[in-house]
Amino acid sequence: MKIGTTLAFSHLTPVPYMGAAAEFLDASPLHSLWVPEHVVFLPDYASRYPYSDDGRVPGNPQGVLDTFIAARTNRIRLGTGVCLVPQRQPIYTAKMVADVDYLSGGRVDFGVGIGWLAEEFQALGMDFATRARRCVEYIGAMKSLWRDEAEPFESATLAWPALHFNPKPVQKPHPPIYFGGESDAALTRVAQLGDGWYGFDLTPDGVRARLAVLEHKLAEAGRRRRDIGVFVCPNRHRIDADTVAAYRDVGVDQLIAPLFARDLDDLKRRADRFIKLAS
Repeated sequence: MKIGTTLAFSHLTPVPYMGAAAEFLDASPLHSLWVPEHVVFLPDYASRYPYSDDGRVPGNPQGVLDTFIAARTNRIRLGTGVCLVPQRQPIYTAKMVADVDYLSGGRVDFGVGIGWLAEEFQALGMDFATRARRCVEYIGAMKSLWRDEAEPFESATLAWPALHFNPKPVQKPHPPIYFGGESDAALTRVAQLGDGWYGFDLTPDGVRARLAVLEHKLAEAGRRRRDIGVFVCPNRHRIDADTVAAYRDVGVDQLIAPLFARDLDDLKRRADRFIKLAS
C-alpha cells in the first residue's frame, strides 16, 4: 500500500512556502500530493458539509489555491481531491487537466466529485439538482477531447463542432479518474466509469463495508475489484502503524494522509511520521 498526502493552500499562505512545501514532499518517499477544490466559500450557508459534526467546513476557510505545484515537482503524483466537475465548463476542465498532465510528464490523478455546497453552485449559475447526471455527461465529454482528433461532440446538454484540443494528456487514453463519495450512487459511478474510488473520512471498518457494496456494483458492471484502485483519506481518523496495517488489510491501495502546517519547519515535523510509515 502506497502512502500519499493532502494539504491545502490559500491566499493566506506565503507563496514561497507553497513552492518549498512542494519541493520537500517531492523529495520525500510519499507517493502523491492531493489538493482540494472550491472556487468560492460562503460565510453563511444552509448546506451541510458531510465530514464534520456541525455541518461546517473545519476552520471556516475563505479560499483555496490548487495550482502552482506541478512546476515545482518532478516525481510525486499530483491528485485533485476532488475536482467538482458539474460546476465547471467541461472544455475548460479538460484543458486544465491535460495541461497539468502534459507539463508534469503524466503525473495527474484526476479525483472528481459532484459537490455538496448548493450555494456555491448557485453563485456559479450551475444547477445543483442535476449535478450527478451532468458529472457523468461531462466526464464523457472530457474523455472525447482527450482522446479524439478534431471530432464533433454532442450529448444531452453539450454540443460542439470539430475542435483542435491540445495538448493531449501524456497518460493514455487519459489520466486515471477516481470518483469521490461514499454513497451507493457514488460507488455506482466508480463501478461504471471510474479507474478507482477516492473514499473520505472512513475508518478501516467503514472502508470494508463500502468495499462490499462496491464489489457488488463492479460485478453488475462486468468488472472486478482488481480493475480499480482504492484510495482513502482517513481525514479525522488517526493514522499510525496499526491503522495503516488495518487499511492495507481491508484492501486500500493508497492511503492519503492529511497534512496541514503553518510553515516549512512545521510541515517537516508533521510529515515525519507519515514519511516513516511510507519508507
